[in-house]
Amino acid sequence: MAKEMTEFNNRLDKLAEYCMNSGRFDQDLYIEYDVKRGLRDSNGKGILTGLTEISDVVAFKSIHGRKIPIDGQLYYQGYNVMNLVEGNKESRFGFEEITYLLLFGELPNKDQLQEFLDILGNYRELPDNFVRDIIMNAPNANMMNVLQKSVLTLYSYDNQPEDISVNNVLRQSLQLIARFPLIAVYGYHSYRHYILDKSLVIRRPKPELSTAENILRLLRPDGQYTELEAKVLDIALIIHAEHGGGNNSTFTTHVVTSTGTDTYSAIAASLGSLKGPKHGGANLKVQQMFKDIESHVTNWDDDDEVTEYLTKILNREAFDGKGLIYGIGHAVYTESDPRCVILKKYAQALSEEKGLTREFDLYNRVEGIAIKLMQQHRQLFKPICANVDFYSGFVYSMLGLPMELFTPIFAISRISGWCAHRIEELANEGKIIRPAYKYVGHHKDYVAIEDRWW
Repeated sequence: MAKEMTEFNNRLDKLAEYCMNSGRFDQDLYIEYDVKRGLRDSNGKGILTGLTEISDVVAFKSIHGRKIPIDGQLYYQGYNVMNLVEGNKESRFGFEEITYLLLFGELPNKDQLQEFLDILGNYRELPDNFVRDIIMNAPNANMMNVLQKSVLTLYSYDNQPEDISVNNVLRQSLQLIARFPLIAVYGYHSYRHYILDKSLVIRRPKPELSTAENILRLLRPDGQYTELEAKVLDIALIIHAEHGGGNNSTFTTHVVTSTGTDTYSAIAASLGSLKGPKHGGANLKVQQMFKDIESHVTNWDDDDEVTEYLTKILNREAFDGKGLIYGIGHAVYTESDPRCVILKKYAQALSEEKGLTREFDLYNRVEGIAIKLMQQHRQLFKPICANVDFYSGFVYSMLGLPMELFTPIFAISRISGWCAHRIEELANEGKIIRPAYKYVGHHKDYVAIEDRWW
């Protein structure tokens, strides 16, 4: 049997080699035909493919025709996120308010917000036996796959799954926004129980609690959390909720929505995009990198020793051999990423509560040294900064969130933006998004099978 399996695998390897030989072509053809690979120009700027009012990402200002780098600014429906976070101190939790803003274009008054909270609280439940029959059935270690499977299955529990009127899509969107935390946490508990042989604890959400509070309450065996913990998670949800229409998963939402398909298919596609390590999984790489740094750098307070090891990482002599310092640099932001600036402040506060200031100091030290090293190593003439992924994994770890939930937490937040963009695409009755590809192969004459001597 083992011999047969080896022979079978060898055949697959040979077929895979055919794929590689057939699929690979001269990379210079991208330049020859002026193909904007990755939908980016030669300077790395994204190619304009659509219009949106939902959010704006600003990293430069124009002075006498020249682009001057500035501290990054992120706007939700015209409001600066810095101001939204700062103004949310009194209300304690703001993710739900931000979700309202993204969907409806304006901040709610007190009555509108309470009505919205009541609706989300009412939707914060799953269909009867859904946890047992769907989430606990065939559990796996990747909660993004659990989310995708569950979202697609929820289609079968919807009496109007194909109705893409804005009224119906809004109802579906609010249900998914409310249900995502439950699916992710219940999926993780199922994985721990059925695969890791741990005790199973399933707790019902409380409709009157915020999304952040419910996540911590559902996740922890004792259901307890501090006010600061819930506040920090709420802030993390706010700053991840939306980031312009051009990020990969939001663009996926627009592309799939433009075909006229149902909400569940569109959101499942967006989840597939966010799962990728080049998108939503980036903070996992930062966490892995820091574990490596912590184990190889003896004195975390020694700038020279930290610099020496980071140089090894850049020279592909350490960590994963890719030559990357993860969490440093962004496709748009230059002087600073506002999301990182916000999260860093709360990371410091949480580290003080948790007794992890030494770890925070290491993050802060690596941030400063890595920026200078990367500018020198890559001979960069424009500023670079730490991005939101640099501190998010550290924050999640301090909150006791397992790594399996890092990317799902991103999804729990970002679905607010996805749903806003889906509704925007439907409201504007756009054409199907259909990009063009240049054929660079060769036309061939057909050869009968008996004459194929290759």
